[in-house]
Amino acid sequence: MAADRDAPSPAEQVARLYEQAESEAAKATERLVGSGGFASLLGQFAENAAALTKLSGDALDLALRNLRLAGRRDIIRLSRQLARTEDKLERVLQEIEAVRDRLERETDGHPLVPSAGDDPASGARSAPTARRGGTRSPRRAPAPANGASAGSSSRTRKSAL
Repeated sequence: MAADRDAPSPAEQVARLYEQAESEAAKATERLVGSGGFASLLGQFAENAAALTKLSGDALDLALRNLRLAGRRDIIRLSRQLARTEDKLERVLQEIEAVRDRLERETDGHPLVPSAGDDPASGARSAPTARRGGTRSPRRAPAPANGASAGSSSRTRKSAL
């Protein structure tokens, strides 16, 4: 009976075996991680993951293109084109404003296009209109030459017929 008391219980035996297996696994893992082969394997895994990511992105772009939907590349390309077009338009508007200003200086502030109050037969001109705020808005559309509003020009043409 004294021998039964010295013998470990089944739970203690399992705990001891678990600790031994854990320490052996830790030693083996440390040897594996410390080797050059593991570093090489890890590098290959990273390369494969990057290649797989690129391939899946390309496949998704191709699927979107086949469905005739805009993909990320298409949207980026269009945004760059739009930015270039806006820059060119802004330069054109600046040039137009510069030409208008130069023409106004050359004609002593008189508008080149007769306004609705001008009488071309008598040569009389109404007073030149002052700019509001000192500058013109670069996106404002020019007034029609005949003094009519843009919406009434089609009615004027119909009544003349």
